[in-house]
Amino acid sequence: MTRRMPKLIGAAAVAIPLASCISVKTPEKPIEINLNVNIRQEVLVRLQRDVEQLINQNPQAFPQRTRPAQ
Repeated sequence: MTRRMPKLIGAAAVAIPLASCISVKTPEKPIEINLNVNIRQEVLVRLQRDVEQLINQNPQAFPQRTRPAQ
């Protein structure tokens, strides 16, 4: 126990002056997180599915061309 005592005293001597240097403050302005999320792909897929259903429901309004064989 006598070997640990000088270490504890030394740690306390270093910690006490440093305790007054550390401070935690809240920011004056709110923290702002910008998330630039690209949702374009989801919108295009939904539109593509809607158009596909519309074409299937009204084939006379959207005649399909056959492609020549290559």
